[in-house]
Amino acid sequence: MVRETELRIAVLLPCYNEEAAIAQTIAGFRAALPGAAIYVYDNNSHDRTAAVARAAGAIVRTERVQGKGAVVRRMFADVDADIYVMADGDATYDAASAPLLIERMLDEQLDMVVGSRIGEATEAYRRGHRFGNAMLTGMLTRLFGRSFTDILSGYRVFSRRFVKSFPVLSVGFEIETEISVHALELKMPVGEVETPYFARPEGSVSKLSTYRDGWRILGTIATLYRIERPLWFFGYVGAALLLLAIILAVPLAVTYAQTGLVPRFPTAILVTGLTILAALAGFAGLILDTVVRGRREVRRLAYLAYPAPGTLVRADRLI
Repeated sequence: MVRETELRIAVLLPCYNEEAAIAQTIAGFRAALPGAAIYVYDNNSHDRTAAVARAAGAIVRTERVQGKGAVVRRMFADVDADIYVMADGDATYDAASAPLLIERMLDEQLDMVVGSRIGEATEAYRRGHRFGNAMLTGMLTRLFGRSFTDILSGYRVFSRRFVKSFPVLSVGFEIETEISVHALELKMPVGEVETPYFARPEGSVSKLSTYRDGWRILGTIATLYRIERPLWFFGYVGAALLLLAIILAVPLAVTYAQTGLVPRFPTAILVTGLTILAALAGFAGLILDTVVRGRREVRRLAYLAYPAPGTLVRADRLI
């Protein structure tokens, strides 16, 4: 067990044009976690986000590649800590709940705790976003067997071994989905804590688009399903191709049985091609499934290279 002074907590705040809210966000986390290092990663803001954050006492860094996923990739690579608290810099998440999330992590030795936005005000969490979140959460549960009540929450606490075993692939807003899938794929112990969700401060504007971001997240889930479940993904593709081949082949078989002739050679060639493609899809799924299993083992070993967070120290001794 390490000494209390050795437990390092880092608050990570990715920001894009959050001049109106970042000072309030920093002050909230400073009050909730006085011993934490607060990092603000400015993602090409056009306003004074970086200057305001620096004046508020945060450690300010810049990520030139546009997109929240790119910022998270940089933060996870650069910042070294024992516990990571990630939230948006728009003052919508309840900083006072951070000690509760950390305590839950340490008490139950979890690798990720999600601040689930329950009972949000309508003006803070639009109906379209709420519906999209529910739809995507249900889809993720269907694809991967279990899920969270709020997979799109940007308020999360991570263990060191989660952060350092997570190969960030996303570029934009779909990063929350990828984070959730990473935890589910490695069967990490995770939890959720209900937290308030507030409206943005006056002068702060949301950068989210319900439909654009929804389509991007759907694409991310499909891509992750192809990568993480290749046997099923290519199995479905192969089955669809084979079914189409059978539908086209039945009339040919009937005609051949009645006349001994194959009158539509282009259709016969198409049936042959579809059958070959179906077989190739099945073999590709088998091969890629073996590759994925090996890659998953490597990620699991990287994850196990770090101690569980609960073996460090209780949160209530620090905050």
